[in-house]
Amino acid sequence: MSVRRLAAQQPETFEFTPENKAWAEKQIAKYPAGKQASAIIPLFWQAQKQHDGWLPEPAIRYVATMLGMDYIRALEVATFYTMFNLSPMGEHYVQLCGTTPCWLRGADDLKEACRKHIGPEGQVSADGKFSWLEVECLGACANAPMVQINDYYFEDLDAARLEKIIADLRSGKTVDPGPQTGRRSSEPAGKLTSLTEPVTPVSFARESDDA
Repeated sequence: MSVRRLAAQQPETFEFTPENKAWAEKQIAKYPAGKQASAIIPLFWQAQKQHDGWLPEPAIRYVATMLGMDYIRALEVATFYTMFNLSPMGEHYVQLCGTTPCWLRGADDLKEACRKHIGPEGQVSADGKFSWLEVECLGACANAPMVQINDYYFEDLDAARLEKIIADLRSGKTVDPGPQTGRRSSEPAGKLTSLTEPVTPVSFARESDDA
């Protein structure tokens, strides 16, 4: 895994909003005394959501203090897990699956669409609306190729469909997540190929003891 470093430009301070602080305290309370550090991942995740999709250095210190942890231990967690973004992200963060099933189904075309309409991988677009990154399997192989944008999956993509999603998000339109071809979930792309015949009910009646 490549070395992950904190961004050069950092905010001076970080503090949870009152709502997020109350939420964080509930998470900490789930753990027994002396094990509060176990809440670090959900607290980091909430801090990242509060701070426009990335985790700044002051937030790492803040969470470490809240959990009574050494700062270096908190930093190790933040830099190890790639779910935590250590530099500014666009308003819409596109994680593009490049693992084998998606690659075989056209992930390279999706990458070109991202380069064309967002810019270089790992950088924020000029308008601040987007950033994108190729990631490992996101677990939607039956609907490949796919991307995750912020909290939502967009599946059964091709370059044209992804370009339209990017354009709609850029213009402030609402986009529907999930399969983009009209199919439901991961059902067959064409028609059903199994479980198409009515099921004959099976009787489980107990035989009489007199039989």
